[in-house]
Amino acid sequence: MTATKRAVVIGGGIGGLTAAAALHLRGLRVTVLERAPSLRPIGAAISLSPNALRALDVIGLGDEIRDLAAWQGDGGLRTPGGRWLSRSNAEAAAARFGGPLVLLHRATLIDHLAARLPGGAVRTAADALLADPGDRDRPARVRTPEGELEADLVVAADGIQSGVRATLFPDHPGPVYSGFTTWRVVIPVPGADFASHETWGRGRIWGTHPLKDGRVYAYAAAVTPAGGHAADERAELLHRYGDWHHPVPAVLAAARPEDVLRHDVHHIAEPLPAYHRGRVALVGDAAHAMPPTLGQGGNQAIEDAIVLAHHHDDLSAYTAVRLPRTTAVARQAVKVARLNLMTNRAGVVVRDAALAALSKAGPALFLRSFDGIADWRPPQPPYASRQTQVGER
Repeated sequence: MTATKRAVVIGGGIGGLTAAAALHLRGLRVTVLERAPSLRPIGAAISLSPNALRALDVIGLGDEIRDLAAWQGDGGLRTPGGRWLSRSNAEAAAARFGGPLVLLHRATLIDHLAARLPGGAVRTAADALLADPGDRDRPARVRTPEGELEADLVVAADGIQSGVRATLFPDHPGPVYSGFTTWRVVIPVPGADFASHETWGRGRIWGTHPLKDGRVYAYAAAVTPAGGHAADERAELLHRYGDWHHPVPAVLAAARPEDVLRHDVHHIAEPLPAYHRGRVALVGDAAHAMPPTLGQGGNQAIEDAIVLAHHHDDLSAYTAVRLPRTTAVARQAVKVARLNLMTNRAGVVVRDAALAALSKAGPALFLRSFDGIADWRPPQPPYASRQTQVGER
């Protein structure tokens, strides 16, 4: 009788829990090690596009998440004064990519993923270090305060400052500052009535979106030196965005200083040579951290997890499939950041005019930016990739 293979997942975020759930369905015995005292994430909302939702279908979670879609009617891209540069709607997005865009709180997604795991699979307050990546002839070893764990597969989902990545690829330069910082809030905004939108200014952006639970998710980004912080981040937002169009002032009026999260943005500019070494595979930000300008960081982590489960016996195949795609998506996210956070005044005028003209000539830029991304399909049913099917014959 063949012994059940063991997988150890380092990191209990979205990528790690998706990988754990997918590997569990593949019959592996899974242990998730999360250093935080609970799985409640530090963060706000996440946008899931059809590519990630198809991936979640593989573990039986896609429709549960689709039911949380809140975007109805018009939405699009605006100027700080409120003029629409580009408009779209939920129906157009679903028609173009075969499914909706779903915005939900990260904690909600974490709860749904964790519910897919057997009892006792997740250990919180559990620091983990990779002691040995293993090879074909020996298991990998993960060191914890309670002793070492041996594993047939280690999934490194330990984030942008991944200790596992640094161990596997010590000569890689790691993440670099993307040139801007972000603020995020998820709050109730009484009486707010607005169309879901993102607003581009000069070196600044703002987004406001309704959630299914009635709260509002708002985010902002601005070109700033790294490491900056304000004594009162809500006051900082008022200074930067207080005179922008409705509902920005209403959101800021409803927010408390403690509601505002601020983080500098970093990304991995130099792609890793591989997403695996020995019996260890990297997923999500540990492998390919990218700016949030396409909203694809979490989506690509979910894709990684599903593809990794499919290729868990051949990590070189996992790298071969995921490295080119995620590198291309990350580069596109960097390009979009340069466009929507442009600081040159004359360039902003030209940019806005071009966006308005493009929107009149065809699909909104918001939708165009997802071409080649949102139409991805996983390598296994129910949306098996034709390329993978051909390659496996």
